[in-house]
Amino acid sequence: MIALSAEVADAIDRGRPVVALESTIFSHLGLPSPANREALTDCLAAIRAAGVVPALTAIIDGAAVVGVEPDRFERVCGPARKVAERDLAVAVGQGWGYGATTVSASISLAATAGIQVFATGGLGGVHRDVDRTMDVSADLRALAVRPVVTVASGAKVFLDLARTLEYLETWSVPVLGYQCDVFPAFYARSSGLPVPHRVDTAAEVAAIARAHWGLGGGGVLVANPVPVDAAIDAAVLDEAVLSALTVAAERDVVGAAITPLVLAEIARLTEGRSIGANLALAGSNARLAGEIAAALAGG
Repeated sequence: MIALSAEVADAIDRGRPVVALESTIFSHLGLPSPANREALTDCLAAIRAAGVVPALTAIIDGAAVVGVEPDRFERVCGPARKVAERDLAVAVGQGWGYGATTVSASISLAATAGIQVFATGGLGGVHRDVDRTMDVSADLRALAVRPVVTVASGAKVFLDLARTLEYLETWSVPVLGYQCDVFPAFYARSSGLPVPHRVDTAAEVAAIARAHWGLGGGGVLVANPVPVDAAIDAAVLDEAVLSALTVAAERDVVGAAITPLVLAEIARLTEGRSIGANLALAGSNARLAGEIAAALAGG
């Protein structure tokens, strides 16, 4: 049911390292043009620089693709229907033209294809109004049950990050702070919340992942803070997030539609600084994911 590109299929057969990528961030649902294409170029290059094969995931013409070919990149960066893990079978069964895969869908495809590492920007998580809406992203369950290392700059900043960490603990997901002691907040380097464990090298992550899987565990989360020179001050970000959430409430936006609206509002309120931060963290996470995949392949 999964269509592997020739390069990805060959890498998996030969035991070469591969890193999966989502496509939502590169579509019109994620970063605006031309930043989305820049992000795609940067992420692919960062993974290849580590000697690793990138595997961009998407639904293309009714096929669950792992390893989108370059001649389809323009399509990936255009209009899309959002595909979470629950939507994969529907998108394939109904033959969707282009479905941009979220974190949950990409982790699912990666695990099914035998890919051990996945890079993204920020996770979905527990929403701030969860007591009223029961809105918990499918990203968290996918991360918990699939044996994949996910590299992300924490979770989306407009979420309830404390509850998100509690949820991951409940599902026994190791959360590793990469060269940091506090959980990053997407565009900001610190949420003020401590990470359970710190790691300082890709080799450490690989050793922990092997042990976790050997003991019957699922996913591992590596929290990699946004690079210092692209980070946004936490106070500035908090103000923008509250304003963006107010807009979402006034427009009665709920569910999957919240994320693109809130991120667009934050970009407007920060005068585009959040877009630069997103570009920086996406490339940084892809680079680290490549190093971890190489370390895992190296035994």
